[in-house]
Amino acid sequence: MVAMGAFHVAHAAETASATKPAAKSKPTVAEAERFLNETEAKMEKLNLDGARAQWVAQNFITEDTEALATYFGEKQLSLSGDAALAARRFNGLKLKDDYARKLKFLQLTLMLPDPKEREAYAAKQAALNAAYGKGKYCPPGKECMPLGELEKTLATSRDPAKLKEIWTGWHAQSPAYKQMYVDYVALSNKGAREMGFADTGALWRSQYDMAPDAFAAEMERIWQQVKPLYDSLHTYTRYKLRQAYGPDVVPATGPIPAHLFGNMWSQSWENIYPLLKPAANAGNYDLTKVLEERKTDAKQMTQYAERFYTSLGMRKLPETFWERSLLTKPRDREVVCHASAWTMDGKEDVRIKMCIRPTDEEFKVIHHELGHIYYDLAYNKQSFLFQGGANDGFHEAIGDTVALSITPDYLKKIGLMEPSQQAGDDVSELMQRALAKVAFLPFAYMVDKWRWDVYAGKVQPADYDKTWWQLREQYMGMSRPGPITANGFDAGAKYHVAADVPYARYFLAHMLQFQFHRALCKEAGYTGPLHRCSIYGNEKAGAKFQKMLEMGASKPWPEALKAISGEDRIDGQALVDYFAPLKTWLDEQNRQLAAADKK
Repeated sequence: MVAMGAFHVAHAAETASATKPAAKSKPTVAEAERFLNETEAKMEKLNLDGARAQWVAQNFITEDTEALATYFGEKQLSLSGDAALAARRFNGLKLKDDYARKLKFLQLTLMLPDPKEREAYAAKQAALNAAYGKGKYCPPGKECMPLGELEKTLATSRDPAKLKEIWTGWHAQSPAYKQMYVDYVALSNKGAREMGFADTGALWRSQYDMAPDAFAAEMERIWQQVKPLYDSLHTYTRYKLRQAYGPDVVPATGPIPAHLFGNMWSQSWENIYPLLKPAANAGNYDLTKVLEERKTDAKQMTQYAERFYTSLGMRKLPETFWERSLLTKPRDREVVCHASAWTMDGKEDVRIKMCIRPTDEEFKVIHHELGHIYYDLAYNKQSFLFQGGANDGFHEAIGDTVALSITPDYLKKIGLMEPSQQAGDDVSELMQRALAKVAFLPFAYMVDKWRWDVYAGKVQPADYDKTWWQLREQYMGMSRPGPITANGFDAGAKYHVAADVPYARYFLAHMLQFQFHRALCKEAGYTGPLHRCSIYGNEKAGAKFQKMLEMGASKPWPEALKAISGEDRIDGQALVDYFAPLKTWLDEQNRQLAAADKK
């Protein structure tokens, strides 16, 4: 779930030679300001063309649209790189805060001086996106299955042999583009080194208003805050999976096979909730069933989400949103169905691209995606280089913060839950949410830990899978369902690796959303358990939220965090506090189950 279309400093447009100052003269503040203004204007103008090319390439997957995306990707890379090199001349000048921040932003990019290498980089980026989007598993003698169908089987089947077949079938697709990825990494690193970074991973980690090593240490600090909660959930899940599949499938100790968690990447465990739900007081409510029975279509799903934001005092979506978004999977062509939010022009042209189905999960996803859109709309009065999240984790956290307010009380208020229906007790509700939020944390952490090592050259292509599974075992407690294969590329079976989308943002988002939620519930005057709070309809909380959203990237992210929470450091304790009742329950269940095993 990503926000796309906005100019990212790593991808800009045509040559910036016209904005380069004379090399021999001593730089002045006025020159620097003129350079920044002209460069920003060029980027804004060409961002729209690039966004449109990307939109078409993902909604009409053909060689022609891939070529268009490549063309604009190369042009964008040229401008960002040339502007970054030109910006260096002004380092050391005492500029106003806004200009100094923009000068820094321009240099957080990669640069490939050779036009042929720029073209190759853009081509590989577009081709990797297309290869992932076209991926299918073709069982012998049966129709080929796209990823959506494979995911549905993993979500619903309880046959471990079938689950293993589906999992293995999808992961067999990515080796076809492994070499392309290897070549892409080499080009990316070359571009990062041209700008003075050790490698692309160091460049990514430099985008958080702190040194790369400091950011890596901060990630580890936050992970250690929440690890005990994940360990309790993992231990309980092992017991329940052993009960369901038997000791021959699920070992008593060590990592658990990754195909058993109801999700292609084991990053979210909601689909195995029926195996894990508490025996008593589990409730009789099923949002997916309600949405299906009411024949809720994609537009109606989106309108539910829109009404949440407007209940906070935020504006309605522009009419063009409804005219230009893709909300359902077309029958006549391949599209990249991975949910994403797009701002095309930095103003009013905002869109969603998502193949929406009437499910509980996608009800939450559409609330999440509109978080990107409302963030885009809130900061669209900022100057172009500040039209972004305070950091990329903020962008992912906005909609997730809203989704935390999808409580039984909220569902009753909007008519999707009858007063007589029960969603279950606190433990049941928290269990379902933990299977989405807590289960995700180590995956969100280790994806980029793997890539940082790949970009740093610590992991060579021959060891991609070996290291990937070492990290999955270390952080997730999971193992590959079958032996590692020669030339394997299991990491590439994940969209964000194939598409080269940084993933640390999702880890940060899962921390920030609980910190935001805690702060907004306090602003709304709520004093009960954090997991029962919904800010739906509270314009006071909405006003505080909107104030932070309007800041965009204009200030360092600790200032944006302070504007909403009063705190300037990410705090995993908010998540721990939210799930405290579940942690107590899990630990007691694990104690009882361990005692029963010893008898």
